[in-house]
Amino acid sequence: MKARYSVVVPMYNEEEVISHTYDRLKQVMDRCGDSYELIFVNDGSRDRTVEIMQEISNRDERVKLVDFSRNFGHQIAITAGMDYSSGDAVVVIDADLQDPPEVILQMIEKWKEGYEVVYGKRLKRHGETLFKKVTAKLFYRLLSSMTSVEIPTDTGDFRLIDRKVCDVLRGLKEKNRYVRGLVSWVGFRQTMVEYVREERFAGETKYPLKKMIRFALDGITSFSHKPLKIASYVGFFISFFSFLYLFFVLFQKVFTSWTVPGWTSIVGVNLLFNGIVLMLLGVIGEYIGRIYDESKDRPLYIVRETRGYPEGELKESRKDKTYVR
Repeated sequence: MKARYSVVVPMYNEEEVISHTYDRLKQVMDRCGDSYELIFVNDGSRDRTVEIMQEISNRDERVKLVDFSRNFGHQIAITAGMDYSSGDAVVVIDADLQDPPEVILQMIEKWKEGYEVVYGKRLKRHGETLFKKVTAKLFYRLLSSMTSVEIPTDTGDFRLIDRKVCDVLRGLKEKNRYVRGLVSWVGFRQTMVEYVREERFAGETKYPLKKMIRFALDGITSFSHKPLKIASYVGFFISFFSFLYLFFVLFQKVFTSWTVPGWTSIVGVNLLFNGIVLMLLGVIGEYIGRIYDESKDRPLYIVRETRGYPEGELKESRKDKTYVR
């Protein structure tokens, strides 16, 4: 049975590697024997990434370009690529060539066996610092322990999803998106292929520490409300021990004469409890902020230009079912 594949490639400042990414993807997809399209989503790059992809799109009709009006984020770029895809199966892969394109052929074989989601599981991670490896390992296990959704550990966004899964994901309206978590949440038959993650071919990582923390918060708050429960438990125990300490202080004052007036203990206790209260308010604030983002109901992204799509072809926006080019 003939099939059509869509390969989604989010890009942000990838001028040093994007031509090589196209070449390797083309070589791999030519070997699969079926028709395909390569959808490159430019997430507000400030270098020559767009110009390079425009040239490639002009000479290869299978290359599509979706150009954002500004930087909307990696997970939104993946979402847009899915929205603009038309294949029977959709593959998501980053542009940095850390995830080997050759693994796509193994994913296709699993898909043909009847699996509807095939994700890549990293056996090793070359070219990454010890700090990043350790924190990533801890995060995936923390997330797994905090949510009822089984999100595979040591996996990224590199995966193949069936068209029916892609259509379901298009109907999910979250603004702060954690795509790999959403793919796990929707269910369907899922399996994995194992591979070794390579070093970046060129350029720098697009996930510095600040973005990694933001990404981790999106993952936890999108799929778990346990931080709110923890905040309640911590507040309860703090109140309980505070009352015990209050009785102890009153006992000292009334029945003993060895109380020493001073401000050190008062300041210390106040700093401790005020710090904990502010921390808990921060946790609650993260959830309130996400409620605020959802209530605004803005579109996930704005497309400035598309290349490689038939003239007059329209794509459905995610805001109000109007159409944008």
